[in-house]
Amino acid sequence: MNQALEGLLDLLDLEQIEEDIFRGVSRPSIVPRVFGGQVAAQALVAAGRTVPADRPAHSLHAYFLRSGDPGAPIVYTVDRIRDGRSFTTRRVVAVQHGQPIFHLSASFQTYEEGLEHQAAMPDAPDPETLPTAAEMLPRHLPAHVAERLVEARAAVDLRYADVPPWGTVGQPREPRSQVWFRANGKLADDSLLHVCLATYVSDMTLLDSVLLAHGRGGWAVGDVVGASLDHAMWFHRPFRADEWLLYDQESPSSSGGRGLGQARIWTQDGRLAVTVIQEGVVRVPR
Repeated sequence: MNQALEGLLDLLDLEQIEEDIFRGVSRPSIVPRVFGGQVAAQALVAAGRTVPADRPAHSLHAYFLRSGDPGAPIVYTVDRIRDGRSFTTRRVVAVQHGQPIFHLSASFQTYEEGLEHQAAMPDAPDPETLPTAAEMLPRHLPAHVAERLVEARAAVDLRYADVPPWGTVGQPREPRSQVWFRANGKLADDSLLHVCLATYVSDMTLLDSVLLAHGRGGWAVGDVVGASLDHAMWFHRPFRADEWLLYDQESPSSSGGRGLGQARIWTQDGRLAVTVIQEGVVRVPR
């Protein structure tokens, strides 16, 4: 396991300071605020620690309310909304400097048999044939920007199936992108941990497809400014975040200074594991 992944796992190992109250810290980000995927993953950890281990998460719905301060701890308060025979519901509020910065509702379910079907997995290149981030990013970004982005994502092996937005600035493309990802090391057999790792990664690239539609390079080159607004995930089938997962993303709409991204996450053997939808602020600087 590399040092960056160990650091990420430490971030997700929240300190319990009271019953249903947890405290987390942040890691440096390429922007001067807490990375949204981090606060979402930490909130899900907090919720999951109040739920029996035999009830894995099946969905989450979240709102990003304020920019987080990476220099201050984040306090997560868990509200035990419901404990039913099959489903458990939790609400989490993340607070900094006395103000809520993030709200999460998460639902957990005991395993049961049921009707089964899924969409077909899209075509995608073999992840082992694609360049790593350290190999690919310097081809399209200034060295200091590429170095910071590689460092920020070092806990995850994330590989683009095609040229990312900052590689085709000024050239509008189909609003669709694919990345393969996996944790950069072996993880424990803890289903909550694997779901939280996928939650963390899900905020990294989902709005890329919005940028592609308009030939924008994004935050890495400064031709748009933006932030996540809300985020929803449905966990359909078990998966491991230390094995290759395909993140197939597209944008059906952008308007009003906002862009919508929707995606599916597939295991390498073709099982639909997760559905993700996110809307974010996407503004052209004046």
